[in-house]
Amino acid sequence: MAWTWRFETSTGESVEPPDEAVAVFPSQADAETWLGEEFPALVEAGVDQVVLLEGTREVYGPMSLHEA
Repeated sequence: MAWTWRFETSTGESVEPPDEAVAVFPSQADAETWLGEEFPALVEAGVDQVVLLEGTREVYGPMSLHEA
């Protein structure tokens, strides 16, 4: 199964991420590593939170990209 991120505003509305943010990952670890490296650029692009998906199944989230 492929792993992807869904990008949202703080109210749960979909956000179009920067082109380089649209990626499919072979594992959960790869997806999480990528997010850890790219989250500042995502926040700058207007992404407030993300949801991790395995195929169409929500694994976890929404998870805020802002400090608590």
